[in-house]
Amino acid sequence: MGFNPFIPDCLFLIMFDFAIKSERVVFSEGIKKAVVLIKDGKIKDVIDSLPDRYAHVINIGDSVLMPGVMDPHVHINEPGRTNWEGFDTATKSAIAGGVTTLVDMPLNSSPVTTTVKAFGKKIAAAHHQLHAHCGFWGGVVPGNEKEIQPLIGKGVLGFKAFLTHSGIDEFPNVTEADLRKIMPVIAKSGLPLLVHCELSDTVHRSPLTTDSYKDYLSSRPCQWEDDAIALMIRLCEEFSCRVHIVHLSSARSIEQITKAKEKGLPLTVETAQHYLYFNAEDIGNGQTQYKCAPPIREKENNERLWQALKEGIIDFVATDHSPAPPAMKELQSGDFMKAWGGISSIQFALPALWTAAQKHQCTLSDIVTWLCEKPALLAGLHPSKGKIQKGYDADLVIWNPEKSFRVTEDITQHKHKITPYLNEELQGTVEQTFLKGEKVFDKGRFILNKGDMLLK
Repeated sequence: MGFNPFIPDCLFLIMFDFAIKSERVVFSEGIKKAVVLIKDGKIKDVIDSLPDRYAHVINIGDSVLMPGVMDPHVHINEPGRTNWEGFDTATKSAIAGGVTTLVDMPLNSSPVTTTVKAFGKKIAAAHHQLHAHCGFWGGVVPGNEKEIQPLIGKGVLGFKAFLTHSGIDEFPNVTEADLRKIMPVIAKSGLPLLVHCELSDTVHRSPLTTDSYKDYLSSRPCQWEDDAIALMIRLCEEFSCRVHIVHLSSARSIEQITKAKEKGLPLTVETAQHYLYFNAEDIGNGQTQYKCAPPIREKENNERLWQALKEGIIDFVATDHSPAPPAMKELQSGDFMKAWGGISSIQFALPALWTAAQKHQCTLSDIVTWLCEKPALLAGLHPSKGKIQKGYDADLVIWNPEKSFRVTEDITQHKHKITPYLNEELQGTVEQTFLKGEKVFDKGRFILNKGDMLLK
């Protein structure tokens, strides 16, 4: 659609509140010059051109306009462990990185979100603290099967389970027997079951040098992931339940995932930026800021993850933002076995992936697929989030993919400044972020709006 010269200016102007004009508007199918019309927080239309005489047109030139990033794997940790992170700092860092929507994991808050009562406390804690749109996953633990349906009724977007110890004693891992109780209920709802896929074994892997990254990597082998994913594929097929594998790190599982998808199973998979950006060979002893579970693996493995992502076998990329106070990261001792396993990165989700993606001949349209469209599908938000399309929410990010910056503590908005991206040179500078047509971030300046950001 283009401008219709036969419509009087006064009538045309009431069709939109303002418009954004860019030489590079990014869609999953390509990039084009376009004008995005915005009315009442929604995308009213996307047109080819608009005369320059209109005062309400923001011309961003060659800067990229794309849908706001969606991160469906974020540990905010509030209530109960707000000293680790919190709704205020997590969502502020999100909009600084162009992330307009995130979904909070049911741990590491206290109480964990495994009951309706705990979910109520989570909602109360989030009230008037959100700077970005926020939804919630419910949790699956042994014995809470009677809470699944009530949590669905309260509006959780899906459920999360661990097949190995979560790191939080209040959120124990489930067994196959537990899953058999809850998967029929989740399947009827059509919501996804997100699974941390590691099945530990009884193999004795000591002695361990506790500051050795190589030894830590060996302590969580690919086989743990491969066995867990095999179990979830089998149960996915048996119960016709949507299953989502979170943070895939073992490339050895790509073959079985491919076969499951070829059979038409409702299986989706994410990997994380840190598995695509970093390699085990580059991690030195004692560098516990890199500790996560599953661990960052070798370059050869990670190149296979890239290939699977480009082929669509891996659906998208999410940060697994999982912060902790400095003492818990054991930065002084360098003890990988004691350190908290989590990486803080939500603010750098877009530039970290883009920096690595360029080395793998990927495009801006790929970024929209992996950071916007596919994550929205997982969370059931695709009718309103993840695309620049008529009728969708005007959640938008304007950024310069050619401009680089160095990650420093002073620009990092996370509560704690611990991240393996510290001092990395990343490409892709976020200039402005819009939530439902309202500018909330502008070239380093926050225009904070704590409105009704809960996803319902």
